[in-house]
Formats: sequence, structure tokens, C-alpha cells
Amino acid sequence: MEDAQDRVPPAEVGVQGQQVIVSVGGEMDIDRTPLLQEALHTLITQPDCPPEVVLDLTDLTFCDSSGLNTILQARLTAEEHGRRVILHAPSRQVTRLLELTGTERLFRMTTGPCESD
Repeated sequence: MEDAQDRVPPAEVGVQGQQVIVSVGGEMDIDRTPLLQEALHTLITQPDCPPEVVLDLTDLTFCDSSGLNTILQARLTAEEHGRRVILHAPSRQVTRLLELTGTERLFRMTTGPCESD
């Protein structure tokens, strides 16, 4: 039987100043995104969530359309709660997916060390 943890991309959460950093690794595909989407929703809707939610994609190896949908849904939820989602270090594959779908303009993207401005 598949363990629930095996269905979620590895993720770690940390707070740095005005940012909460969610480090996502592994693959974001249809089998692994539902629990991540739920976790992001829960995090973003917390009253004490910082105003910037940084998705650190440094260790993300693959993202399909369901993963993109999870990122877009997190963005919408953040906007509804006066927050914003920032993508940190998306791979070329993720960047290309954003470009192909015309959604890259919806996000601020950063590179370099993942830390608060």
C-alpha cells in the first residue's frame, strides 16, 4: 500500500521575516499534488501567514499540468488573503511550462539564495 507521504512532493516550511518559504522537491504530478495543494491552502489561509509565500523549486525535478494547477491555485488563494506567491529557482522545465501556458507573467521569480529581501 502506498504511504501518503510518497504521494506528496517532499516539502519543508520555514519562516524568514515577511516570507514563508515552502521548499518543494521531487515531482509534482497528478499523483502527488492533491495533498500539497491542500497543505498550501491551509498554510496560506492561516491568519498569521506572512505576506509572501515563496515556493522554493530548487529541488523540483518535474512538474506537469496538475502541478502547475496547484501553483496557480496557491496564487489565487494568496491573492484572496492579501498575500502573494513567489517562485524561487524554477527549473528550465518549469519555466518552459509557465511560458507555454502564458502564466509566467503572473509570478515574481527569483534566483540565488532563498532568503528574505
